[in-house]
Amino acid sequence: MKILVATEKPFAKVAIDGIRSEVEAGGHELALLEKYTEKAQLLDAVKDADALIIRSDKVDAEVLDAAKQLQIVVRAGAGYDNVDLAAATAHNVVVENTPGQNANAVAELVFGLLVFAVRNFYNGKSGTELLGKKLGILAFGNVGRNVARIAKGFGMDVYAFDAYCPKEAIEAAGVHAVDSQDALFETADIVSLHIPATPETKQSINYALVNKLPKGGILVNTARKEVINEPELLKLMTERTDLKYVADIKPDADADFAQFEGRYFATPKKMGAQTTEANTNAGIAAAKQINAFFKEGCTKFQVNK
Repeated sequence: MKILVATEKPFAKVAIDGIRSEVEAGGHELALLEKYTEKAQLLDAVKDADALIIRSDKVDAEVLDAAKQLQIVVRAGAGYDNVDLAAATAHNVVVENTPGQNANAVAELVFGLLVFAVRNFYNGKSGTELLGKKLGILAFGNVGRNVARIAKGFGMDVYAFDAYCPKEAIEAAGVHAVDSQDALFETADIVSLHIPATPETKQSINYALVNKLPKGGILVNTARKEVINEPELLKLMTERTDLKYVADIKPDADADFAQFEGRYFATPKKMGAQTTEANTNAGIAAAKQINAFFKEGCTKFQVNK
């Protein structure tokens, strides 16, 4: 089988070496399409691919039409909104992600952003500490659990809400479980978002919800841009000069968060998974999943069932 790694933003060399080792150990051929600049290059490369590993690259109906032999696509990372799942299902292509491989990297970034925020973006003025603060975690999956682990090291009081995770499981991790999103925002000094972008969550972080944060509240977003109702958050931050918003996601061009100097920061591009370790872990996990798919028909991480 031919396994294509198609990455506009390439994996690190150590990741490619690990992927190649896994692929060849499974008796398959590895092909690389790195730093491509036009969709036509991807369309040409997928023509004879049996499996595809991607990062943030878009796989839509046009790509799937071109990939006549394609059986499986693995997104090296947790999010998979860059893949048209309905089109993949229509083409009988399995789509998988690699949950958990980037979790620690994202969780560490949360605290990089948080320390930056509570110290007033290092402007020389006196800030505050995280010790003793109440941290709310919205969604208690792989990333949320790592955020909780690190927060305990800072001496924070940790709360979480996850509609799909039993309260018992949250409390077993030494975290206070609350009953709703509203309760989380009402309770926490800081809320860190770890929800996926789904029809239920898109635009859900809105004026009414964020306004429940207490005075001096901080919102951290290392999840997805789409979950934020940007016009409503802009309105709220204009009205409440005590709030801060930090993210690794740039807002829409017409969302002028830059006006909130000293209360807003976003990284130039999405940085959550941008570590050598996460890069390598996710790529190798993708290769292992493809080997398992071809050898045993394993679809444990399929997301388009």
